[in-house]
Amino acid sequence: MAVVLLLAIAAYTCAGGTDYGAGFWDLTAGGSERGRRPRWLIDHAMAPVWEVNNVWLIFVFVIMWTGFPTLFQAVFSAMWLPLALAAVGLVLRGGGFAFRKVVRRLTERRLYGAVFAVSSVVTPFFLGAAVGGVASGRVQPGTQASTDAWANPTSLMFGLLAVAATAFLGAAFLTGDARRFDAPDLVAYFRRRGLLSLTALVVLVVITLFVTHDDAPHVWHGLTHGAGLAFGIAAGAASVTAAWLLARRPGGWARASAVGAVACAVLAWGMAQRPYLLPPSMTVAEGAGASTTLTWLAFVTLVALVIVVPAVVFLYWLDTRGDLEELSEADLRRGGDPESGGRAGPA
Repeated sequence: MAVVLLLAIAAYTCAGGTDYGAGFWDLTAGGSERGRRPRWLIDHAMAPVWEVNNVWLIFVFVIMWTGFPTLFQAVFSAMWLPLALAAVGLVLRGGGFAFRKVVRRLTERRLYGAVFAVSSVVTPFFLGAAVGGVASGRVQPGTQASTDAWANPTSLMFGLLAVAATAFLGAAFLTGDARRFDAPDLVAYFRRRGLLSLTALVVLVVITLFVTHDDAPHVWHGLTHGAGLAFGIAAGAASVTAAWLLARRPGGWARASAVGAVACAVLAWGMAQRPYLLPPSMTVAEGAGASTTLTWLAFVTLVALVIVVPAVVFLYWLDTRGDLEELSEADLRRGGDPESGGRAGPA
């Protein structure tokens, strides 16, 4: 179940991270005129799938509080503030994205757009800072909430890494979406940003290694030895591949390489912490719940994955084919069928 938890975190980092990255580029797109085209693409690319990506976050929470209750208690007690800020960011981000598409006044669109964009940066930063607090060993069973638990060098670097990784994922996916929407100007626009964010991500990784050497020695040792090192090398190889594909012909393989790079980085962190949930005090065995609970949790998780994963994959497949495009007003007047010339029926 610890492996399943780690895989769920990786899935949320990649799926939800892509949406956060789109919000990052929305924030940095510029004024209403200069940023109009990028924001148009972001709206169209995110609309069909942005809600479903939070399914993986639900998996993480359920596995944590059911399978590893002492871990859940320790983490959410010691770092309730950054996690509460991340939760507020999740809510505001969703509300901002939904409302900015339906309001009519320009001032209201700008307000909701700003809420969406800022929350897309705040949320991954605080989630990353919480992970950094765990990795640095500042969270132990019984640790009282304090600023030091999440405002420390490792937490700061993990937070910045989370923002950079989501920006890289968002740019890689938006580059492919720009090709799908036949917008060559936006292909070049997001390709440049993808390469820039990947460069920033690599620089932050190097700095993080130096920081963790002194501030989180157990994780540093795990990242430079064994399975942690292997996944780190895989993340580097996938990053090089993604950069090469983005520079040549961005598309599905560039997206897959970007996802592979970020997923392998998350797995490298998980392997580096072995055998601890909370280094260096709580091992996986010590933090696990009752064996009967874990057995039923494994069974329920398997059933849920059998049901959910095919549906989510099918949704992503429909989205990449362009089958989930929103209907225009002209389509609605024709009865919702772009090929039909008939009149719309009653709503």
